Parts: sequence; structure tokens; C-alpha cells
Amino acid sequence: MSSTPSTTPTGPAQPRPDGPLRVVVAPDSFKGSLSAADVAHAVAAGIRSVVPDAEVVELPMADGGEGTLEALLAVWGVPAREVATVDAIGRPRTARYGVSADGRLGVVELAEASGLPQVSDVALQPLHAHTLGTGAAAAAVLDAGVEEVIVCLGGSASTDGGSGILTGLGARLLDATGAQVPDGGEGLARVARLDLSGLHPRARDVRWRLAVDVTNPLHGERGAAHVFGPQKGAQEADVAFLDDALRRWAGVLAEEAGFDVSELAGAGAAGGVPAAMVGVLGAELEPGARLVAEAVGLPDAIRRADLVVTGEGSFDSQSVNGKVADAMGALAAEAPHRPPVVVLAGRVLLPAHQARDAGIAAAFSIAPGPIELDELLDRTASRLTDLAATVTSLHVASRR
Repeated sequence: MSSTPSTTPTGPAQPRPDGPLRVVVAPDSFKGSLSAADVAHAVAAGIRSVVPDAEVVELPMADGGEGTLEALLAVWGVPAREVATVDAIGRPRTARYGVSADGRLGVVELAEASGLPQVSDVALQPLHAHTLGTGAAAAAVLDAGVEEVIVCLGGSASTDGGSGILTGLGARLLDATGAQVPDGGEGLARVARLDLSGLHPRARDVRWRLAVDVTNPLHGERGAAHVFGPQKGAQEADVAFLDDALRRWAGVLAEEAGFDVSELAGAGAAGGVPAAMVGVLGAELEPGARLVAEAVGLPDAIRRADLVVTGEGSFDSQSVNGKVADAMGALAAEAPHRPPVVVLAGRVLLPAHQARDAGIAAAFSIAPGPIELDELLDRTASRLTDLAATVTSLHVASRR
């Protein structure tokens, strides 16, 4: 593992007036090692070891997938709430959700109830898995009185077009005879009508924002079934069946909403969840990292910062394609004085010129040299602290 330093392509940042060093620490988690909050604490400790009176703002981040709930709870300083629900194959499960301290914003993480890890102990059921449990969690958030709901879509175990979420919110999917169809992609093949008479009374009163990091459509060769179905256990025949079912579901949604979601970029995310939520609830699709950044107040914090430090386990080509580091670079570029953004990572694989293009001033690996992965995982926090101290020393020297 080695570091890849680089310089920002936008020219030197304009210095702020003299005053305490202001640093925003906004890392992603180091998967398998530290949570985003733990990474932020370790980096902040390194900064303060060099500049004890530095104003360090710790804002743990996520890209809108798994781990986003934890990051938001850490920033909001509130405990997770829980709701009794079911997993993707209908077994009882307790899922967590979050509500901001002011009660205005709620967050639901699809993986909490309807994720692959929760059903990894049994054979995958691609035709029957559903998002009903996430719908129950969403109903609990609405009951809490929020005005806006963020739904994090990573880790889905199902290909049900989001129908389970609607069912969890009180809707009914009916076949041609008026009977309710089974949950999951299997039921979509028979659905003929959507009954919204029992929909949660607040479901259409709040703003729904979906954290999405793919552009796949609902169905077709690039759709949810073909691209993501095999990851959820779908064989070739299952993929064809599910793709036809999603096509049928799109037609039903179009009749209900007067809007065809078939060509909607991102509608195929998480087994097609956005299709139902956009078609029925008017949900908005947004890049996950940018959505989370706004939820934790990062744009304003970065506008006041002298330095921005982010981090993740592997800094590579995906990092500058809608992930946390990408969002940090974009936000810093929008700030009046363009504070430099530094990435601390377990490994740095991105060429320097690509880092520059993304607005990253420098990227460094925490590996001190050749080292076994297990040893590095054990030393992640201390290495982050040491490296953050080095970066801070360099930054302070450059300000003189």
C-alpha cells in the first residue's frame, strides 16, 4: 500500500482571515475496521495533537447505502429507534430507524429490514423476497411526525419493484379477480390494480428522498432483474420472469400515477424500489453521498473550513464516482475560498491526475509500508491519528 499525493486543479485556496484553524472531518467508514464516527474521532485526535485549539467539526459520512443510518445518528446525537417488522422473507425482525433531534427529518435504511445479510442464513428466494419490512419501518417514521424521509437503498435482498414498501404503508396489490397478490417479485407477475385507499394518511404529505448511486432503469437488459437479480439468487429463468413482472408493474404504476417509470434513470436500484416510490409517493432520486452531506450540514461547515479531511478504506476509481470523497471535492469547490480536501485511506489506488480532477488536494495511505492486512486493521485508529497529525503539520506550515 502506498500514498498518492496530488495537488488541487483549481489553484490555491484563498486564505481566510487569521483565526483558529477550522477543520471539517467528514470520513466514510473503514469497512471491517472502524465506523465513520470512529474514523472521525481518530482523525480529530491527530489534528488536535498539533493544534490544540483547532475548531474541529466531526461529521461522519456515508454514501447513502449501508452505514448511512449510523452516520446520521452520530451527527444528530440521537439514539436509534426500533420497530417490530419482518425480514425479506417474512420472518420477525426488529429494525432500526432514525429521527433527527428537531423531529423534522427521518431516515430508513432498507438493509435494516430487507437486506441480504438478514437472510444469508437460508437459501436465497429471488421470487419471494420483498421489502414489506422496510415499509413498516417507513410507516413508523411517518408516525413520528417527520416532514422529510431519507430512504437508503443499499443491500436489498429483493426484486419487488418497491411494492413491499407500498404494502407496508397500507396499499394493496390486487390481481384481476380483486384478490391480493403475494409479496415479492412473484406477485408482480399477477398484479392488475393498485388499491391506495388504505395508504398511510401522511405518506403523500412528506418529502421522500431516495439515496441512489446507480442509473439502471427498472426493466430491460440494464434493468433491476438482469443486472442485480443474480446477486440475489436469481437464475436465468428467474431473471426473465422478474423482468417481465417489473414491466407489468410499470404499467400498473403508470395507470395510477400517470407517469411511466420504465425509462426513469435509477428506477432499477435496490430491486426497483424507486419505481414504486416515485410513481406513487413522488419521491426524489438523489446521489447518496450528496444527500447525506446536506442532511448533516456539510455544505455550510465546508464554507467555513480551512481544511477538509475525509477518508475511506480504499480510495479508487469508485471513490470519485458519487462516493463520499467525490462529494467532498465538489462541495469544497463550491466554497468561496475552496479549502483543500485531503483523503486518508487504507489504500490509495487512484492516479494523482484523477484525484486532482475530483478536487482532491492529496490522498495518503495509512499503511506505514509493507504490512499484513490483519495488523493494519488492528492499527487503523492509531495510524489515522498519526497521519492526521502529519497532514495538519503540513497545512499549518503552508499557512505561514
